[in-house]
Order: sequence, then structure tokens, then C-alpha cells
Amino acid sequence: MVTTIDIARDNPNAKTIASTGASHLVGEEKPTLIGLSREELGEALGTIGVPQKQWRMRSSQLWHWLYVRGVSNFADMTNIAKDLRAKLDEAFTIARPKIVSEQISVDGTRKWLFQFPPRGAGNPVEVETVYIPEEGRGTLCVSSQVGCTLTCTFCHTGTQKLVRNLTSEEILSQILIARDRLGDFPDAHTPQGAIVPSEGRLVTNIVMMGMGEPLYNFENVKKALLIASDGDGLSLSKRRITLSTSGVVPEIFRTGDEIGCMLAISLHAVRDEDRDILVPINKKWNIKELLDACRNYPGLSNAKRITFEYVMLKDINDSNEDALELVRLLKGIPAKINLIPFNPWPGSQYACSDWERIEEFADIVNRAGYASPIRTPRGRDIFAACGQLKSTSERMRKKDRDALNAKKAAVY
Repeated sequence: MVTTIDIARDNPNAKTIASTGASHLVGEEKPTLIGLSREELGEALGTIGVPQKQWRMRSSQLWHWLYVRGVSNFADMTNIAKDLRAKLDEAFTIARPKIVSEQISVDGTRKWLFQFPPRGAGNPVEVETVYIPEEGRGTLCVSSQVGCTLTCTFCHTGTQKLVRNLTSEEILSQILIARDRLGDFPDAHTPQGAIVPSEGRLVTNIVMMGMGEPLYNFENVKKALLIASDGDGLSLSKRRITLSTSGVVPEIFRTGDEIGCMLAISLHAVRDEDRDILVPINKKWNIKELLDACRNYPGLSNAKRITFEYVMLKDINDSNEDALELVRLLKGIPAKINLIPFNPWPGSQYACSDWERIEEFADIVNRAGYASPIRTPRGRDIFAACGQLKSTSERMRKKDRDALNAKKAAVY
């Protein structure tokens, strides 16, 4: 029996929490230590006079405080000498970015709007991150870019032009703040009334399925996910980290080889003429090229299946013939198919398939031997559901950025 939560878009019970005074924008005047590798941490320590023979030990201390204890203030690093803490504080930052808003859905889903420095965009930029609590697990949907270049026609994020890539620090910061707000670090407290897993860690899974195409920001995503999966830090299993791509074929093998995480493919159509419209990157790498890359994904097995995401669009891609063709295309690929009821957004041209149609589609795929769960829509009342994330950030025109930079230079 399939169950679903269908929440009205403007539900008055959706809870919004404004940003608190404790949050503040990370300044660009001091470099951050978050997102650096151990080797880079050692080199950073060298710039403030720490002898090279101490780099490894000191880097391990910092790593523990940043990713195991979750501190955001050097003063809390109690096993580091006060004079060194003072030097670190003078030269670097580990502060969290600004939380612009936090919204809590009636189903327990949380959505944060984070603000990061301009870093070439002219103005500060904002991204959305979503936490989805379920029985026994808590999934964090993380963004990799501000905006997106792919213009997938069913996706709200695709209506926002790309502003810039997120850095490894900014990707990791989404995880760190989520754990802060949920009380998921040692000695922290979970907010009263929060809907979270009943035991164990509260953020158990990471999905790179937020704003942007992760494989168009490969190096920063790779660096962040390797830190997130480091056994001496955040220690998230690579089996609990899933990267979703719309089909950047040249980077798919590298994802498995260099990151080693689980892979999800935003497929959404079974014929090139349809996918060219829904997922325009298909014009560059078509379905055959995409599926060939999937067949060669490192470590692919029944224990490490690829997830194919398939948004259900009424009278577009939801016929029985589409289901049968999907089964044919995926033959020989260890896979599961996530069927995603379309989540509407203002101005969208599509409608969600009827529930009976989705169930019949799922039955055909199931009978062929593929798991095909129907994803329960979550957080619709706060626009946190799949395909609904977007911010208002825009990249300033070059002449405006140049004028702003000149004004700042004159001040200093």
C-alpha cells in the first residue's frame, strides 16, 4: 500500500523562523579553514608561524574540532594553547554563514536559506538547503551552485541563471549548519518538538540534489564530499552520500573513481526527442551515451545500484509504453527507479500525473524486477520539495562589479 502526504501550498501552519542575531556573514577579509584538506590546513598553519614538524598534529586537532565537535569559534578549542588560538582567530575564520531564514513544514521538513559572500558575483549570494526527516534516517539535500545552467523545463531552479559555483567550504557549511540547528553534534540539544529520527545521528544521508549541477562544479564537490566521508571527521558513509547529475557524461566515471559515492541520474524521459525538451543537456550527451557511462560506473553492482530519477508529468512521460521502454533501456544496469510526483511551482507548464497512472507505471517497472518506489512529496507547503528550490540571487553585470570593486579599493 502506497501512502503519501499532500499538503496545500499556502498551508498557514507552515512555520517560518527568521535568522537569529548569532548568525553572521562570513567575511572575505580572512580566509576560512573549513573545506581545506589536512595538507592545506598544515600549510595555512605555516603562514602564522607554526613549525612544520607540528603541522600534522595541529591539523588533526583542528580537523577534530571542526568536523567531530562542530565548533565555530577558535576559543572553544580547549586543547590548543591560548596564544595559538589567538593567532588562528586573527588570521582565519571558521564562522558559519548567515541563515537568512529557516522554514519548518507541517511534515517536519526544514528548509534553510543561507547567504554567502559575493566571491566574484558582485553581491552576496543565497542558496537553499533542505532536511527531510524519516523513520530511521534524516536526509540533507545540499546545493552545489547558486542557480543553474541546465534550464530543465520542469525544475524551478532551472529558471534561475547561474550566479556562481559554491566553494568546498560553502558546500560543507550547509552540512555543518544543519547539524548545528538539529543538535547533531556532541553536547548539542535538538530543538524541542523537532521531527527527527528517533535514535542515532540526525543527519544520516547526504544527497547532492539541491540547486545546481554538481558535476559542473566537480572539484569543489569532490573536495567537500571527501571531507564529509572522512572517517575521522563527519564520517558519513559513502554508501549514504548520493550525487545526482542530469547527465554530464565525461564526469560520471570520475565521480565513482575519485569520490566513490552513490550515483543518481535525472533521467525523466525514455526518448531523446522528449528528453531534449525536459533535460536539454541531452542534446549534448544523449540517452545512449548517458546509459553507457552508467554501465561503466566504478563499483556498480546489485549492492551499489544507480538510482534513476523520473518525474511523473501528466500526458508527457507517464504512459505504459514509457514504462516498458524504461525497463528496456535499463536492462543490465543494477538500478532502482525513483518515481517523483511533479511538484508544481509558479509559472510551471506541467501537471502531475494522476495517482492511479503513477501506480500503474510503478507496477510495470516492479514486475520487470526493478524497485520503483513512489517518492512521497515532502515540504510542499514551504516550497522545499524536489525541483522547487530557488533563490533570488543574480550576478551583477561586469561594469557594476568593477565599479563596486573600485569603490571598495578607494575606501582601503
